[in-house]
Amino acid sequence: MPDYVNVFGLFHATRRTLYISTAVIVVLLVFIISLSVGLSNSASPHEDTYAGSQALTTAPLIDGHNDLPENLYSKLNNKLAEFNFTENLKEDSVWGKAACSSCYTDLPRLKTGKVGGQFWVAYTSCDSQYKDSVQLTLRQIDVIKRLIKAYPDDLELVTKAEDIETTWKNGKLASLIGIEGGHSLDSSLAVLRLYHELGARYVTLTHSCNTPWADGSPATKEPVHNLTDFGRTIILEMNRLGMMVDLSHVSHNVMREVLATTKAPIIFSHSSAYAICDHYRNVPDDVLDLVKTNNGIVMVNFFSDFVNCNKTRNATIDDVVAHINYIRQRIGPTHVGIGADYDGVDVMPIGLEDVSKYPDLFNRLYARNEDEPEWSAEDLENLAGRNLIRVFSAIEEVAASLATESPNEDIIVVEELADAQLADKLSPGTCQTAEEWSHYVAPTPEPASNDTTNS
Repeated sequence: MPDYVNVFGLFHATRRTLYISTAVIVVLLVFIISLSVGLSNSASPHEDTYAGSQALTTAPLIDGHNDLPENLYSKLNNKLAEFNFTENLKEDSVWGKAACSSCYTDLPRLKTGKVGGQFWVAYTSCDSQYKDSVQLTLRQIDVIKRLIKAYPDDLELVTKAEDIETTWKNGKLASLIGIEGGHSLDSSLAVLRLYHELGARYVTLTHSCNTPWADGSPATKEPVHNLTDFGRTIILEMNRLGMMVDLSHVSHNVMREVLATTKAPIIFSHSSAYAICDHYRNVPDDVLDLVKTNNGIVMVNFFSDFVNCNKTRNATIDDVVAHINYIRQRIGPTHVGIGADYDGVDVMPIGLEDVSKYPDLFNRLYARNEDEPEWSAEDLENLAGRNLIRVFSAIEEVAASLATESPNEDIIVVEELADAQLADKLSPGTCQTAEEWSHYVAPTPEPASNDTTNS
């Protein structure tokens, strides 16, 4: 007779049947556990199934600086009817690389590049300072807003941090406005406030020229103004408004003085690391440390001359990676972003030839060489855009805390403005009719020397 046993009080089975059943159950358990481990491993971002560019599908890529509006002005005098933004213009006879060395942007390539947010830049050259810089800046703000309005299915004007990701999730490119160069303010707080009302959300404090209240980036060894009292007033008024203070293009001294003044985080909209390439447009180590303390962000520039100081070779995507990794290792992955400077320069690194190439950069960062830091999916999402959103939100919070303060009514000391005009070989006050100029007394020229002896 078979030897029957009671199995958990539920049914009777022979010992042979029980042994077979137990073996089957063990095999099934081993299979299930193996399958679970396999699925877990395949979901890990560190397996071959994950690419760094996948971060651009889970977070918006926000580029801090694109000069397409300047190309629209220089090539078309802002006549948008003559610009076909919806075509890939890479080989175009007017906008293609062969015809335009600084043209990198159109809608198809932005989509290929998975761009989710873009600061379009209202720039006017330093030649306009003390002349028509305000008028020209207004023209550029106008063309940005008209471009956005002309493509409502693809672009949307954004002025608040919280709307960037919402706009991106709705399938549109969140379009923000930055002003490049403090000369566009014409040393006027009133003009600053009106730019903010028009939608501008950052001001780069200088361009390649000094303003009467702040030194531009070439002034690294021989400062002219550093940051004056009126310059500090501009910073604090930007804090009150909730405008981002952009330190790209300012001198290294002004970087330090602004960071000692501001109540809100700052940005570098398109600058790289001075320790990697010692160009004056890049950010030195001590300033990087101050950016971390300030809770700000450095958005790395791609321009070949800023990322590669070795002129015996061409810049490559690896040079940009080196800057990103250096800043990350120096001050952390939450203080670095992307500010490529497309359409503002004429040479881009091999591998980052136009706005379609951002996914390649994120794939390269994730793949990493042995001596490079490891980027998690979260790190890459922060680099792409969440770091910028965090900084923008913090700036808005500072503005909310200052909401009871009245607009500052200070006027720049007219003698400071006159001295700056004299330095530019202009006749002070010639083109000004404002009330403060009515009290200005021009300095008496020193009499010419009658000494004719040889020296």
